[in-house]
Amino acid sequence: MEVKPQQVNIEIGEKEAEGIYSNLVMIAHSPTEIVLDFARIMPGAPKTRVQARIIMTPTHAKLFHKTLEENLRKYEQQFGEIKLFGGSEGTPAKNIGFESPSSSEEK
Repeated sequence: MEVKPQQVNIEIGEKEAEGIYSNLVMIAHSPTEIVLDFARIMPGAPKTRVQARIIMTPTHAKLFHKTLEENLRKYEQQFGEIKLFGGSEGTPAKNIGFESPSSSEEK
């Protein structure tokens, strides 16, 4: 049995269309959820505030990962390699704002 793709019309509100800038994401997980907390931190600022929290199932997180990887590949084909700074080729020397805590905790 062949499953035909369903067309979904997606609307975006004016506020959401503006987008949220993020230069920091903290990722946590439980057995049933992946939690991404997006924030922006300013140089010299001692703290920041989460601007958006996205919660998804591990399956959707893996699909998101694959889709993001594909889009980054297409981006680099069109605009050139994205250079990571701070370490040897392709390896940041330290956390540059995107992290995954070593301990998984349920939020």
